[in-house]
Amino acid sequence: MRKTFFIAVIALVAGYKSLTATGKTQIFTITDKECQTIDGFGASDAWSMWQAARWSDSLRCQIADWLFSTETYANGSPKGIGLSIWRYNAGAGSATQGDSAKINRDTRTEFFQNQAGQRLFLKMAKERGVPVFIAFFNSPPINLTINGLATNTGRGGTLNLRDDAYADFARYAANMVETISREDGVDFNYLCPVNEPDGSWNWQGPKQEGTPATNREVTRIAREMDREFSSRNLHTQILINESSDFRCMLGIHDTDWQRGNEIQAFWNPDSTDTYVGQMGNVAKIMAGHSYWTNTPVLRPGERGYEQRGLYGYRRKISEAINAVGVKFWMTELCIMQNDEEIGGGFPYDFTMKTALYVARVMHYDLTVANACSWQWWRALGGNYRDGLLMGSRRGRGTEYKVRDSKLLWTIGNYSRFVRPGAVRLDVKGNDGDPYGVMASAYRNADGSLAIVVINYTNKEQDIQIGGIAKGKNLKVYRTSDTDDENLKLIGTANSDKITLSPHSVTTFVCDK
Repeated sequence: MRKTFFIAVIALVAGYKSLTATGKTQIFTITDKECQTIDGFGASDAWSMWQAARWSDSLRCQIADWLFSTETYANGSPKGIGLSIWRYNAGAGSATQGDSAKINRDTRTEFFQNQAGQRLFLKMAKERGVPVFIAFFNSPPINLTINGLATNTGRGGTLNLRDDAYADFARYAANMVETISREDGVDFNYLCPVNEPDGSWNWQGPKQEGTPATNREVTRIAREMDREFSSRNLHTQILINESSDFRCMLGIHDTDWQRGNEIQAFWNPDSTDTYVGQMGNVAKIMAGHSYWTNTPVLRPGERGYEQRGLYGYRRKISEAINAVGVKFWMTELCIMQNDEEIGGGFPYDFTMKTALYVARVMHYDLTVANACSWQWWRALGGNYRDGLLMGSRRGRGTEYKVRDSKLLWTIGNYSRFVRPGAVRLDVKGNDGDPYGVMASAYRNADGSLAIVVINYTNKEQDIQIGGIAKGKNLKVYRTSDTDDENLKLIGTANSDKITLSPHSVTTFVCDK
């Protein structure tokens, strides 16, 4: 919900419900069996990047380097996490209404024509090599909504868009795509016209830009945008539909039949009123958010393991997605109050505690749900665990500072080394323990390998990496509780004997 072939072995050690070291060496065997293709890792510019654009040039560049850079320092350590997807919050114009917008001040947005700050970071992302850009709407523009607002204000579970304005919304979106391409040189690969249309949070309002929508209304928007984009020969693909909860994709959860069973509704041809698969400009992707389904964290054999929680919901997503033959993208996550294992969203956490918790979710989203893309909520936030970076004012003055976090660098252990076009490879040796050691592996398009290992214990753990990686000498990059270990190049290791540091993320790199 909106809130707020390298060989990469990512070793994550948390110590929450952690196992003690057994003295045994866990063996992971990397096979040639190919799973999904990875389309990239990303984050969004929501709510704060327009402010960061007003800060000093050196601070803006530091933010952009941390997020987008794939360069390295002289010591071999990466400058940034190399995000390959950047999400642009296409505003609905609520900022023009001031307090009458009935939206929290910090979450109001301008129309795209007035989003100079966000558009500056679009250009900075492109300059640093980001290949994929997504625009997403939380609400149609205020001049097209039923209530004249960008928030729902308790009007029910239908789309806040006038019945005569569907075509106007499509034209507005197409104009935005063309304008930003012409003026800023940034082409949107994807555009999502709705965001969390199934979430009961946006029934009541006011708090954020947002609107519910039934499946039929989402399909109607997709048809109008497909028609408009096709008539203009735009290559931007329409992304459906950024579900707020995996359970809405799988069935009816916290809503009714009109907004549930979304995988079947949009991607089964038998769903004649809501099927979008025949539209040329609609991406064959089902997009959803990992909120609320990260708990309970169950071990194999525990009651409900196959049906709910971190593993069970993702197993069901994979099965349902495979049945309709489309990709699955996880397009948004931050920490919420149900993430009790790490204390919920407040205050901001710079340590490995939150970083490792999130990395475990990434592992399950990638290896169980078979997500082809994984995207964090927003890049820059305040004193809440929704930003990769935390911005704050220096004292009472007008100067600002930005701090990086272990969360940023931990996500970088994936995003920096698992590049778009990488294929996930099957890994033997995972025992399914979410508090133990977990591994995933990837072959990049250039033939290099990436293997991600999560160590959720508070002790050193010995592992071996076998199969196609056996006997390889690997470069070691590590993020840990040690202050200076932020995706730091440590040295080299042999895959036959690797010791994972406590509370760490380690990436082992091997060229083709």
